[in-house]
Amino acid sequence: MGEKVPMLKKKLRNLIIITLVFIFLCLFSCMSKKQSEDINILNDNVAVEQSGTSNNIDKQVKDATEQKKNMTDQIVEEIEVSSPFVLKGVKNLEEVMQLTGDDSINSTDKYFVSGTDLGSIFEHNDIMCFLFGDTFGPRNKYMTGAGGKNWRSNVMAYTTDLKPDDGVTFDGMIVDATGKAKELLYSEKYDNKEITVIPTHGISANANMYIYFMSVKHWGVPGQWDCNYSGLARSTDNGQNWFKIKDTSWSGDSNFIQVATNKIDKQIYIWGIPSGRYGGVKLMKVAEEDIEDKNKYTYYTGTQNGEPVWSKNINDAVIIVDFPVGELSVIWNAYLDRWIMTYLNENKAAVQIREGIKPWGPWGKPITLVSGEEYPGLYGPYMNERYTEQEGKIIYFSLSRWIPYNVFWMKAELIKIE
Repeated sequence: MGEKVPMLKKKLRNLIIITLVFIFLCLFSCMSKKQSEDINILNDNVAVEQSGTSNNIDKQVKDATEQKKNMTDQIVEEIEVSSPFVLKGVKNLEEVMQLTGDDSINSTDKYFVSGTDLGSIFEHNDIMCFLFGDTFGPRNKYMTGAGGKNWRSNVMAYTTDLKPDDGVTFDGMIVDATGKAKELLYSEKYDNKEITVIPTHGISANANMYIYFMSVKHWGVPGQWDCNYSGLARSTDNGQNWFKIKDTSWSGDSNFIQVATNKIDKQIYIWGIPSGRYGGVKLMKVAEEDIEDKNKYTYYTGTQNGEPVWSKNINDAVIIVDFPVGELSVIWNAYLDRWIMTYLNENKAAVQIREGIKPWGPWGKPITLVSGEEYPGLYGPYMNERYTEQEGKIIYFSLSRWIPYNVFWMKAELIKIE
């Protein structure tokens, strides 16, 4: 009997141990199952979240793509506009093509025109004429600014291409016997006497071609130069030969050294600025038949009872657009039913555009048309009524760039108050 008691105790202890192990295993199994369920739930949640994030990203990308696809209006600048003005901004600026130079659509190097500038435009007998300034032949590929071989102070291209959206293709240039673009107006090319003669604008009148030009005495610091005088030249043979009209000129300190022209009912309106790029705009006019008679020019002095007042005294002329204005162009715009003026604002390094109710104004606020940040070294924005689309909603214009010293063809859309 004494031997059996220890044996019973041993069996009971083993039973207790087995029972505890069993309970422990059951508990461990339950916990593992719960943890597995939790992990599965967590994984499901993560999967859902990741799916949601992926969907969000896909949606954002799709939205951005759609937004970019629909974003056709790239605004250059918009302003607050009040009556009577209607031009509120400019959008969709585009460089269409390069007009001049070795790499241009016109390959003007075949005329020994590898570098040139300006490009004011006038029409004569259904031919569009482009007037360029200091022009050079072969030049170093990496050269910037004016310079090169075969310097001519001025040259002219002509074209019958009236489809501006793909650029302007020249029919040719006025050339000499060797096929080189020839200098239209002679200059002495002597500094501090007459360094060059630059055409500022042309016009067709009395079945002739006319060029208003400036005789430059000396090029100063950027944006400033001295002139001897501005004058008028005539061609009776479609631009082949030109003759300076001796008695039709304005002194070098006048406000009509650089001009833009437009004809209205046989009256030629001439918007003028001084030499350089820091003056304001004044206005003069002359009957078409009297274009060669300096004494027949009259100057805008203001309004009386809403009507313009004109004087024969140039000293009576008043500013109609404040400085600084450089290289200007003025045309009638049917879309706005207004005059528009483009010019370089040297202080802001930008080409600006304004609308005018009448040729003398009032003129609206300036709006940036082209920024110098986007197009460094820009100047000389020249328009023409024939180079517009959608009745003037789309305008085209030439634009010079100091680097690479050539002329480009630009396009922009006007924003009007509806």
